[in-house]
Amino acid sequence: MPSRPARPLVAAAAPLVIAAVTGCSGTGPGQRESPSVEEITSSSQPAPPSAEQRPSAPPTAASPEPGAQPAAAPLIASARWADSDFGVTLKVAPTPAGRQAWGPLDADAAWQEVVTIAPDGDTPGMREQFDCHWTWARILEPDKPTWNLEPWRPVVAAEQMLAEGCNPGGPEV
Repeated sequence: MPSRPARPLVAAAAPLVIAAVTGCSGTGPGQRESPSVEEITSSSQPAPPSAEQRPSAPPTAASPEPGAQPAAAPLIASARWADSDFGVTLKVAPTPAGRQAWGPLDADAAWQEVVTIAPDGDTPGMREQFDCHWTWARILEPDKPTWNLEPWRPVVAAEQMLAEGCNPGGPEV
């Protein structure tokens, strides 16, 4: 049974996701802009530490909870190189556990498995393609056997990556 192309599904979802991620700004009568992080935390949090006390990489909203662990490995069943009409492609196959892993550390752990299996896959743009597939292909095409990552694709912003169905600069291979 042939798999459905992810590009149309991801491209159709892109405007909604981009709006959700970037936020729908604009204020009209009776509307107020969303409060900033500073506004939300200023009344309930003490003043931020001085520059000497700040950690070099401050936690973000996406930071995992202290002590969080990634899902049990392996998350990636295989990562193998293949030829296509457009150039080489790294075919990444997630395990059943990888398809179900949604923790804050799981994408990083899965990518580390990919580069352990195929170290030459750690090139500009490949992680971004992987992240797009990790996030969106698992939702839109949960049974897609492989996520194909190509080193010949351009490095693009996340919005463009999503708009092009995780395959910027050319067709899905």
